[in-house]
Amino acid sequence: MRPLAITAYTATTALGRGVRAMLDALRRGAGGLKPNDFDRGELRAYLGRVAGLENEPVTGTLAEFDCRNNRLAQIGLAQDGFREAVAKARAKYGANRVAVLLGTSTSGILQTELAYRARDAQGALPKDFDYRHGQNLFSMTDFVRRSLGLAGPAMTISTACSSSAKVFASASRYLESGVADAAVVGGVDSLCLTTLHGFTSLQLVSDEPCRPFDAARRGMSIGEAAGYALVEKTGTGPVSLVGYGESSDAYHMSTPQPEGEGALAAMRQALERAGLEPGAIDYVNAHGTATPANDRAEDRALVRLFGNKAPVSSTKGFTGHTLGAAGIVEAIVCFLSLEHGIIPATLNSRSVEPGLESQIVLETRSAHVRCALSNSFGFGGSNCSLVFAA
Repeated sequence: MRPLAITAYTATTALGRGVRAMLDALRRGAGGLKPNDFDRGELRAYLGRVAGLENEPVTGTLAEFDCRNNRLAQIGLAQDGFREAVAKARAKYGANRVAVLLGTSTSGILQTELAYRARDAQGALPKDFDYRHGQNLFSMTDFVRRSLGLAGPAMTISTACSSSAKVFASASRYLESGVADAAVVGGVDSLCLTTLHGFTSLQLVSDEPCRPFDAARRGMSIGEAAGYALVEKTGTGPVSLVGYGESSDAYHMSTPQPEGEGALAAMRQALERAGLEPGAIDYVNAHGTATPANDRAEDRALVRLFGNKAPVSSTKGFTGHTLGAAGIVEAIVCFLSLEHGIIPATLNSRSVEPGLESQIVLETRSAHVRCALSNSFGFGGSNCSLVFAA
């Protein structure tokens, strides 16, 4: 495929607002997970919560979009000069030539959950409940598009935890086909009761900070995040998208194929598009959720492709699993790795589970990283792998 320039990017997570906060945390090995204090704090869990959302509503002409998810989207847009970079692209190409392609898994469903709590004696929802501008999966994308003054193609991808990785693949196709000249890609997912209680009911949520690939891991930690990147057909940036791969396991609703067949297919396809051999990859950011089945299946796929030669880490111990935003957050970890020459630790993990054969990195280290691969695997076996180059 033709490489696409990443000309601007930003991330807001539990580590802080903007990429400087993320880079500092990765270097210091300082995570953002804290004991659950969301809603009523009923579940024993650690969360990657973004501070301040409760006090920063969406106001003005877009006030009808106000919900936790769109508040997070708004805060994310304000970091790292991202709005200004998009404004330059809009002036260069025209508002109708910049696409907006974003991923989410739950959008503003928290608004619906709170509305059901507030039903009257007859069971009617509050009169101010607004599905269109809250829970609707397109709400976030519409809000971001309007906020940035863009009028090009717009789409929400919702494939669980691969959502905001697959937007890069979509952007490549949009730009290659001539539908657009640039694209704002990324994703936003915020804390809600559906995911907290849903994953807990599946016995997948840990009561301590998550420990991917660790022998004593007890499950995942849920987080929230907003991240964006500006992808351009022409232009220069610190990193480029050089390959992507997508696959579908069609194996089980919540369990990956044990030998990692779908993950392996996505990674091979990404390398083929990039024109690279496995030995060219200097760092792999694993999906690494810290759930037993996921970590084992991904390890099998990684070993089948790379042996134990590629350094591998999961950064969910820093941010939590940000679900529909995980793809963009971990793509940006790869950008920082490529730009600043670091391979981040698999935070909180101390002893890799016996039988796992990948080269799991337990401490952050300096390295010359020329090409990095990022994995994102969603419920139901929706897989996406991305290859980025300095």
